[in-house]
Amino acid sequence: MRTPVYELHIRPMFSATDRDHMIPHSMNLWEYDDVVEHAEHILDRVEGGTMPPTALGGPWPQEWIDLFRRWKEGGFKRLELGTAQITVTRSPSAVTVKATGTFPAPGYLGWIQLESESDTAKTYVLYFEPPDAPVAGTADEFELKERYSSSDTRTLFVHDSTGVQEH
Repeated sequence: MRTPVYELHIRPMFSATDRDHMIPHSMNLWEYDDVVEHAEHILDRVEGGTMPPTALGGPWPQEWIDLFRRWKEGGFKRLELGTAQITVTRSPSAVTVKATGTFPAPGYLGWIQLESESDTAKTYVLYFEPPDAPVAGTADEFELKERYSSSDTRTLFVHDSTGVQEH
């Protein structure tokens, strides 16, 4: 069974209302470090059915509680921001964002994902997922692509381990 990952499996379980409710208690449920720091407390509250309160969406289903526990017991796995050579190609029909490079170690996976968008800009993020256990061999080279319609003329940004760059 796959080890849960914060960005893919845990963060989406916390709604904006959950986050807003906990900010005054010095806990930002959308921040990895805060969730790790308070994981035991969160698990106690969701197992007890008191978080989130019924007025704010009600208790988590058992499968969410089990997933959170597996994430905690699995060492709080999270994605890494990747590093790559980023190129953007614009054609009459599409804009293609391409990331090329070599993974940091064998067994890694990677992808480009839409991180955020507004009326004027869209930002993609380059994620690397480390393997659950070390893998023998050499790191693979990669070529990852994301495409969208050329009619979308918003400013394009790519977020990777070096920061956020406009392309």
